[in-house]
Amino acid sequence: MTTTLFPAATPATAAGRRWVLLMAAAAVLSLSGCAAMNAQNPSSPLKPVNAIAMDGDERVFLAGHDVVAYWTLGRHAAGSPQFKSVYEGVTFRFMSAEHKALFDKEPAKYLPQYGGYCANGIAYGIPWGGDADSWRIDNGRLFIFGGAGSKSGFELDVKGNTVLADKYWREEVAGSNSFWQRSKRLVFRVPHYKSGDEIAKAVAAAKAGTKP
Repeated sequence: MTTTLFPAATPATAAGRRWVLLMAAAAVLSLSGCAAMNAQNPSSPLKPVNAIAMDGDERVFLAGHDVVAYWTLGRHAAGSPQFKSVYEGVTFRFMSAEHKALFDKEPAKYLPQYGGYCANGIAYGIPWGGDADSWRIDNGRLFIFGGAGSKSGFELDVKGNTVLADKYWREEVAGSNSFWQRSKRLVFRVPHYKSGDEIAKAVAAAKAGTKP
């Protein structure tokens, strides 16, 4: 069962929400800093992207993990500054020259979905999180998650959640500023929004064979 966390807007509540959104955005931006904002928002088709400033590189994807290793080794692996490529303004690191060559030949083949952000978050329109060691490959697509709990929540309905994530990525997130989009959707939550506790309860209920 899902619930809408906000009532239908009236002029008063709409104004209140806009104020809350502005305050939330200001708080997020002040805490995040310019470096984080720049890292996640390149001036390229990859915007926004799960990247950080690292070892002198302004924008390193997935904290330097090798995106090719998921496909060739079936696991996550740290990349090395020795083997790196810059694609669409974003630096990708690899564990070997062979992996770098594979990526350079077909970069789009190895890119995770949704800019490497947590796929479960994108199903709510929120570009946030994304840990290299929490992932799955499904129908030729690599999905990254913000941890085991987020991955389990997504896997409660892989097909349905993929449809939602595709929709919000296509209609809202792709090309947006990650911090503004995140702030907006943390205030104006989607109708099917579930908190971390609600997801955990749903996952536990599914494992127990009961309804949450």
